[in-house]
Amino acid sequence: MDDGFRGLSLTNTLTRRKEAFRPLDWADGALAPADRRVRMYVCGPTVYDFAHIGNARPVIVFDVLFRLLRHLYGESHVVYARNITDVDDKINARAARDFPGLPLNEAIARVTEGTAAQFHRDVAALGNLPPTHEPRATAFVSPRADGLPDMISMIGTLLEKGHAYVAGGEVLFDVSSMPAYGALSRRRLEEQQAGARVAVEAHKRDPADFVLWKLSSEAEPGWESPWGRGRPGWHIECSVMSEAYLGRVFDIHGGGLDLIFPHHENELAQSCCAHGTDRMAQVWMHNGFLQVEGRKMSKSEGNFLTIADVLEKESVGGRRWPGEAVRLMMMKTHYREPIDFTLARLEEAVRELDRWERMARAAPAAPARAPDEAFLAALCDDLNIAAAIARVHELFDAGQIAPALASLALLGLDPVREEGLDAGSLARIEERLALLKARDFAAADAIRAELGAKGIQLKDGKDPATGERTTSWEVRR
Repeated sequence: MDDGFRGLSLTNTLTRRKEAFRPLDWADGALAPADRRVRMYVCGPTVYDFAHIGNARPVIVFDVLFRLLRHLYGESHVVYARNITDVDDKINARAARDFPGLPLNEAIARVTEGTAAQFHRDVAALGNLPPTHEPRATAFVSPRADGLPDMISMIGTLLEKGHAYVAGGEVLFDVSSMPAYGALSRRRLEEQQAGARVAVEAHKRDPADFVLWKLSSEAEPGWESPWGRGRPGWHIECSVMSEAYLGRVFDIHGGGLDLIFPHHENELAQSCCAHGTDRMAQVWMHNGFLQVEGRKMSKSEGNFLTIADVLEKESVGGRRWPGEAVRLMMMKTHYREPIDFTLARLEEAVRELDRWERMARAAPAAPARAPDEAFLAALCDDLNIAAAIARVHELFDAGQIAPALASLALLGLDPVREEGLDAGSLARIEERLALLKARDFAAADAIRAELGAKGIQLKDGKDPATGERTTSWEVRR
């Protein structure tokens, strides 16, 4: 009988051990093989500012896992949902600051649409596939016509079941109502602090109780609810959006290490209590932190880098770095370990890609092959990408170019780029120049990112004789 095991083992944060991965649908005897799905949810960005380079790490890690699952189970049998949080007090503050002359809702739309568009350009330039579903929080606050879950209804269920209470103008989750609360983070209840984004107030029964719903002033975005016009807390959003596309219990929940507490702990509590289940996901996975040149990344340290800074500006080492080099650099540290983002490591990644390209171009043409078995074995061992890349080096050194390239393709890497510009790329450069003249800078930036992902670097200037805007280009990593 097919139990769904394909040789993949993953470290489960909940159990603190590496476990053989067997998808839930394969354990359900009622499902026909064609109807089985591997279901994964990863927390996405809060779109109040451009994503920083640390945000790139979980996107890359879980993109590789998405690709591996599709290879093991078939593309049509894997569902990957990654949300966008577009309702948040940080978004409100940014909108009021950046667009003081606009009505708040219009200002918020400007912030969230622009920031989400930049996020999509950034992650595409890093070689990531789009997820199967990308729900936005604002679409799941109120009851929906299509019957998918919504936040107001889930909060109502938690109240009815005695897991929440109304106090001080808020609906709060009662952590004492869940004996297993703290199991994911391994924190005892008496040691818990209030959840992120929630102030400790006297109306709470316990300092660890966290907000499900809070009232909105007339100057704040809000939705009508049984508890007054308001907006949801952060944690309830992912509980609802994951259920909408993956069901009440699914296979893998991922995110950064910083999300274990309070966000994932509170998601787990809400979902289990609302649905009467003993789990939300069977495997919880978390990637390690990122620092820059040996120091914690922060604006006060002067080393804060957005993805766009690295890809589109000369912010690191005086040059713009291709997405594939950033991707390779990120993958060479095991996902659970901390990573140091350095100029030296970026340069090393470029050298490796260039070496692979030279060797591939010098080799006789060979038909495409499946990824190497030893490469796959390393990847299936808790996503040991560094060991898998070491195997790629061995394949190149042995002259096994076809399986080496097929293996790299599974990681979202293609070291063999086309030389020069094709007609389509030339046309895109001309199109971008016209957009710049029309002052449509957002669309022009999208084309720059698109070409940058192909290794085509653009440099803008002015014709010294006429003063007209010009653009030069070069193909580089």
